[in-house]
Amino acid sequence: MSIYIDKDENKDGIDRRGFLKCMAWAGTGVLWIMQGGVLKSFGMSQLVDMNTGKLKSGIKIPKSDFTFVQISDSHIGFSKEANPDVITTLQAAITKINGMPDAPEFTVHTGDLSHLSKADEFDTLDQLLKGAKTGKIFYVPGEHDVLNDDGKQYLDRYGKGTMGNGWYSFDLHGVHFMGLVNVVNMKAGGLGRLGNDQLEWFEKDIKGLKDSTPVVVFAHIPLWNVYPEWGWGTDDSAQVLSSLKRFGSVTVLNGHIHQIMQKIEGNITFHTAMSTAFPQPKPGTAPGPGPMKVPDDKLRSLLGITDVNYLEQDHTLAVTDTPLLFAAATGDQMKEHKKNNGTLGGENQVTIDNFSFNPKELTVAAGTKVTWVNHDDVPHTVVSTDKSFKSDALDTNDQYSHTFSQTGVYEYYCSVHPRMTGKIIVK
Repeated sequence: MSIYIDKDENKDGIDRRGFLKCMAWAGTGVLWIMQGGVLKSFGMSQLVDMNTGKLKSGIKIPKSDFTFVQISDSHIGFSKEANPDVITTLQAAITKINGMPDAPEFTVHTGDLSHLSKADEFDTLDQLLKGAKTGKIFYVPGEHDVLNDDGKQYLDRYGKGTMGNGWYSFDLHGVHFMGLVNVVNMKAGGLGRLGNDQLEWFEKDIKGLKDSTPVVVFAHIPLWNVYPEWGWGTDDSAQVLSSLKRFGSVTVLNGHIHQIMQKIEGNITFHTAMSTAFPQPKPGTAPGPGPMKVPDDKLRSLLGITDVNYLEQDHTLAVTDTPLLFAAATGDQMKEHKKNNGTLGGENQVTIDNFSFNPKELTVAAGTKVTWVNHDDVPHTVVSTDKSFKSDALDTNDQYSHTFSQTGVYEYYCSVHPRMTGKIIVK
């Protein structure tokens, strides 16, 4: 069962000094510590002072074989109400990383580096992360990193030494790490997708590992079905999860949903990370996912860091989950995250609001031009299932038009968020 962290157990009394600073305090990543094959995690905000960027007084980092940091969903290029300055909030995360007394051995970024897959967004991210005092940075793409070109630009920048759409593995201090890609070639109406080629590679990659090998898997979209109605899950992850059952210790790290959620199934612990950019609603508490504008007096109840302690007991791993600061909220705190920007007039127009096409089904005469307009704060696409028409990524208020000259039924979907589907009937 899923565990939602929603209480201020620490009563730390941190006040709200402006939206960006509080975001920087809350969504700054997780420090992972490996001790003799046992993986432990600490919220960066538990360790590093938000004002000085230095280790908090009295805090001692346990001795370890090695440490690494996970950050996620930086969305460089985003500038809407939910956070008009994502560069500042990412920089705050980097400051906290640099405040550690011993530099983490490497960093894992679990996707959505950029917001619109633009070259200047990737450039900005690269320049910022050069300031992080860690070793190598390992990436996996999010759906926002593979817009328009199926991830070619992402692979050119970050895919050296990877296979397929960017998957890979490596070993460090007896731990086997696997970076998976589940945001490319997603099917209409479906969730995240790994694909047959990657699944075949996965089986070959783990075949020679001993059952006692600790395994860490990281991908962008969760490998467990957090909330399928919003596309928060991976269609073909069952084979991966089944194959991992033979290992004594498995940790699965994901991003995508911009909030702390945890699930434990036997030997596998799933852990989703917060975004350094903006929060998203708790599943089912808003018309749809997406950037959430948080009222000043609600922010602290919506954001947070969790502390997950992995303790070896009788050759198995037990997990102790300790609330740190704030995470998900409930009820009135998760109402609709924004008002619609209005709809266009005209019977041959489709609006995109709250991650849905409206109307979902439209009947027109042959020769009619249909126009789609995106009113969400995140990009969407319009792609026919038979590939007869395809838009580029549509940012807020962008439009795409297509003229239907032949009669027939044209089903389409958003290739970024494939749970979004629609239909044009041409008579």
